[in-house]
Amino acid sequence: MKWKKLGKIFDVDGIELDWMNSHAMMPVVEKYSDTQIRVYFSPRDIRNRSRAASFIFDMDKKEIVTYTKEPLLDLGERGCFDDSGVMPTCIVTLEDNQKYLYYNGWTLGGTIPFFSFNGIAISNDNGETFKKMGRYPVALNRDEIDPYSTFAPFVLKDKGIWKMWYVSLIKWEEKNNELKHYYHIKYAESLDGINWKKEGKICIDFKNTLEYAIARPCVIKRGNIYKMWYSYRAGEKNLTYRIGYAESMDGINWERMDEKMNLSISESGWDSEMICYAYLFEHDSKLYMLYNGNGYGKTGIGLAVLEEE
Repeated sequence: MKWKKLGKIFDVDGIELDWMNSHAMMPVVEKYSDTQIRVYFSPRDIRNRSRAASFIFDMDKKEIVTYTKEPLLDLGERGCFDDSGVMPTCIVTLEDNQKYLYYNGWTLGGTIPFFSFNGIAISNDNGETFKKMGRYPVALNRDEIDPYSTFAPFVLKDKGIWKMWYVSLIKWEEKNNELKHYYHIKYAESLDGINWKKEGKICIDFKNTLEYAIARPCVIKRGNIYKMWYSYRAGEKNLTYRIGYAESMDGINWERMDEKMNLSISESGWDSEMICYAYLFEHDSKLYMLYNGNGYGKTGIGLAVLEEE
């Protein structure tokens, strides 16, 4: 693959909103018009709590049209699974134009830094407003397969079956007086997009003993081939996130092909330390990618285009 970076398109610098103090984390894309896309993302306030926001971006003019002035999704009630953060991860439009926005909800822990599970919010006005389906983790809750935390569900409706790839935290380890999390990507299925069947199938696992975090899957299907982009760390050379790539014929059994990505950090600037949290979308018959740079989205969102496969 030959990717061309088109530069940073959005950050929260200069936006004077208390709840949008830093970060533009984990972009989610949907078509808004023939020339524009809507991008959902997660900013943070001064207390590091995240909420759901969005902006409209003109692909022809390469400029921001507008952004939300109020949270699309706010923090949950104290003690709920999302009382410390709400982060959009994927959106699906149904046949009646209703939208399901899947999101991470996270709360702070005591013996560990955080817990994370996943909810669904519904929009009946083309993404202008959303209402949470419940105060609990509607999409994925803890069970014997995922007893710790789950993150970043990506959902694709394929021939009547709702397919989900999600991040599963499998253990915490204490090293050098610090807790280290280990997570990889698993698979689930549903008939309605709400109730999910899990068998613990691992799609993307650690490729060596140095890797410990495989995050934020994004999947498209071209012909009979499923293609997944994800973030991974660490390795002998890279301690921070890079974007990986894998292919599958059934969406369940995957072959990692990270070497095909051909997209890495810049020599300097906003994405010179890491690239992560890719979200792929098509526009005018071209494949584009939104992604985060340094600080897990603290420096904003960038755009890249696939020039050659």
